Amino acid sequence: MPGPARTGWRAVVTVRRVLTTVAVIVAVAALIVWIRWPDGESVRTTSAMVTVQSGPGRNQPIALDTSVFVPSSASADHPVPAVLLAHGFGGSKDSVAAQARKLAGQGYVVLTWSARGFGRSGGTISLDDPDYEVNDARALIDRLADRDDVEQDGSGDPRVAVVGGSYGGALSLLLAGYDQRVDAIVPQITWNDLPNAFFPESTGAGPADGVFKRSWAGLFFGSAGAGGGNPSDLAALLGARSDSNGEIDPASIDPAKAEELVQCGRFSPDLCRLYLQAATTGRATPEIIRRLDRASPAGILNRIKAPTLLIQGQADTLFPLSEADANARGIAATGTPVKVAWYAGGHDSSPSTRESDRIDALTLDWLHHYLRGGGPKPNTDFSYTTAGAISVRDTRPTTRIYTLNGYPPQGDGYRVRLYGPSPQPIANPPAGTPAALSSLPGTGALTSRLSSAGIDVPGQFANYTGVELSRSIDVAGAPTVQIQAASPTGEAVLFVKLYDVDADGRATLPGGAVAPVRLTGLPRSADQLGSRLPVTVTLPTLGHRFESGHSVRLVISTSDQAYAGPVTPAVYQVAVAANSLHLPEVTPVPVADATGTWLWVLAGLLLLVVLGVTSAVLIVRARRRTSAVDPATAEVPLTVRGLRKAYGDGYLAVRDLSFTVEPGQVVGLLGPNGAGKTTALRMLLGLIRPSGGEILVFGHRIGPGAPVLSRIGAFVEGPGFLPHLSGLENLRRYWQATGRPAESARLDEALEIAGLGAAVERKVKTYSQGMRQRLAIAQAMLGLPDLLVLDEPTNGLDPPQIAEMREVLSRYATDGRAVLVSSHLLAEVEQVCTHVVVVSKGTGVAAGPVAEIVGEGRSVLVGVRSGDEEVALTALRAMPGVSVAQPNGHGLVVELAGAERGDVVRELVGAGVGVERLVARRRLEDVFLELVK
Repeated sequence: MPGPARTGWRAVVTVRRVLTTVAVIVAVAALIVWIRWPDGESVRTTSAMVTVQSGPGRNQPIALDTSVFVPSSASADHPVPAVLLAHGFGGSKDSVAAQARKLAGQGYVVLTWSARGFGRSGGTISLDDPDYEVNDARALIDRLADRDDVEQDGSGDPRVAVVGGSYGGALSLLLAGYDQRVDAIVPQITWNDLPNAFFPESTGAGPADGVFKRSWAGLFFGSAGAGGGNPSDLAALLGARSDSNGEIDPASIDPAKAEELVQCGRFSPDLCRLYLQAATTGRATPEIIRRLDRASPAGILNRIKAPTLLIQGQADTLFPLSEADANARGIAATGTPVKVAWYAGGHDSSPSTRESDRIDALTLDWLHHYLRGGGPKPNTDFSYTTAGAISVRDTRPTTRIYTLNGYPPQGDGYRVRLYGPSPQPIANPPAGTPAALSSLPGTGALTSRLSSAGIDVPGQFANYTGVELSRSIDVAGAPTVQIQAASPTGEAVLFVKLYDVDADGRATLPGGAVAPVRLTGLPRSADQLGSRLPVTVTLPTLGHRFESGHSVRLVISTSDQAYAGPVTPAVYQVAVAANSLHLPEVTPVPVADATGTWLWVLAGLLLLVVLGVTSAVLIVRARRRTSAVDPATAEVPLTVRGLRKAYGDGYLAVRDLSFTVEPGQVVGLLGPNGAGKTTALRMLLGLIRPSGGEILVFGHRIGPGAPVLSRIGAFVEGPGFLPHLSGLENLRRYWQATGRPAESARLDEALEIAGLGAAVERKVKTYSQGMRQRLAIAQAMLGLPDLLVLDEPTNGLDPPQIAEMREVLSRYATDGRAVLVSSHLLAEVEQVCTHVVVVSKGTGVAAGPVAEIVGEGRSVLVGVRSGDEEVALTALRAMPGVSVAQPNGHGLVVELAGAERGDVVRELVGAGVGVERLVARRRLEDVFLELVK
């Protein structure tokens, strides 16, 4: 019985294909992990103690412990750009060695060093003071200027970027402000205004009335121990004598200086004194503010001309998102290119591998364009991350990345009505103990695992709750609320925080952040609250999604473990204006699904294997159903009938779309953003299933895995290549992955179309956007498929290349082949396409030949012989049936009001005018705008 035998054999073959596909998936996943950040070139490293001139006059020598990472490609004959890589507070050059090696592997000379007061470097910590740490870095730029393997912008001016996080991030900002030789910077999780960072006050009163961030300050000074450095520096810190071998005479040690060293480590004496003063009083004096201002980028942002990529952590109670916001606004105000990205991590929590990869990719793109001068210009989209469920692999929250067009985020406000007794009494405990717990400095990840909601002490907080949300609210920015308070002392320190409460009553505190507030001049009792206007409190900036069915909870507490509050016990009365909570709602675009875990991936792969045999028969049957050919359209490259696509949330992307693409045609698919073009193309390629209607390619119905898809060549939603391979190797591997014979690729013809020349042998990561675009089009044309589908094929091409592309597409649509082009360049579509399909709101509103769609029109453009213009204008203006005749630089524009085109030609010829051309002046763009309106 040959029929069933054949069927069984086809099922066996299908099972083999399924198993092969599973193996390929595993291999590709491993490959993706391997190439996430390729190691790149081999790197050689040299370390040395170098002496540089620093200090206020740059005339004080200091020894710095340095390392230089040099890629194998760098030489005197081939100099490359350089990167200064600065470490965070408490670290050293060893802290950033792995990152330095990666950057060097990408073709940069990387210089790392231990900042003064850290590691083996000399000096004391001056907290990024312009006279000391900044001048140290300026001296290191001088050393880069003397290297023949570093690219130079001019004499004494190396091509250099500065990258660093936290302490190193502030240094990059300050260095760019004080030294214009810096060409690009990437500051991460750093500060804008150090007084405000350590003495925040959320009503805008300023650091003089701020609430001291004592836990973080104590951690800073506690981490700067006396170890390391030069013996002579340690002797100076102790006020002691040392011999030539560095041995300190114990009898000469100054007890007061020894105590200071124990308390403040290798901090400079003036900073130590100011810290001890702040730790004792909990207040910022004018001297403290002036000293911290010296180390603040806020005052020099208008000097920064280096393109700046600001990366800030969303889990950071030390330097919150508002610090990056202030830096971004100040730098962008001068016209300097700025890009902002938030990520799930910060001083309170280390990022996941996925988030680290995202930061690395953003950094490399920024350096490749603004430092090396290659690669596409990074867009200005702002991105941030929201947390999801807890990963079973590493117990971190899974994440989803969102983008917004530009920075700062723009959106409408969402008002939340709060309910609760008003006013409410809350007690400030004696000496601020016990205190509420919102975060543990440097261990926020641990805090979130123990209690994502923090700990509020009963009797010390007021609680206000909003109604259940009827829809999800995406927030990117700083919420605000208005509060009132009364205090028997006339003063109060309060901590305001916003919780996300799920349907089961579980509360989370996004970022573990609170808004500290110091209020003065308060009424003494609750009955006097009505006489005072509410105070607006700016809550911590956040990027967060409040899910549908959740609610918000506003808590006002009298204490927080991370801050210094009043020691005197008191009972305050607090109230919240009912409708005053304002959430800065935005409409972001998700760019990635929630992060999966390897456990779920492996489970999914095993499930595929188990179900493979079962699904084989179903696949065979489905192929039989879809293999039936519609005789009426068997010779037609593409037939679309009543196409419809609705998503699960009710969004109707495509409503009713019908058109055909005949042999020899170049058809343009036009429509405004959101019209459904990309959705239609994805259905055409079998990437998603239609909700209704059908798509036929040469009479075969399209669905995922349909064999007829092999007759389609496509370039949709941007090119994707392996960056570490050459263009030629990418094309070969792509064709090899299709399983078809190498000789059927027609590779030489595709390369001729690409026009890359010798660049086809170079690695794709060195390509410009235009080169990537041409390579992608060549890839789509491999094998000369019968139907070519291109999405925005001229992006990144210059005018000559665009003109060449017109000829390529016209030549391609021969011998029964056809082309479907989606583009927003209407002038290009009008010149290259024979037919157009116009889509608006998911519905086809027009289809047909370009000439018919454009129509005759009442306006014509007349070209006349040079020198005949005036005679022609005189004749036309006197002609009946012509309302307007005027030159426009390309000819004479004639508006017909009853006359025909032939009448115009006869009139001009009769007047002795040489007529060279007469064409309709109405453009496709005019028709398009009329149709979509």
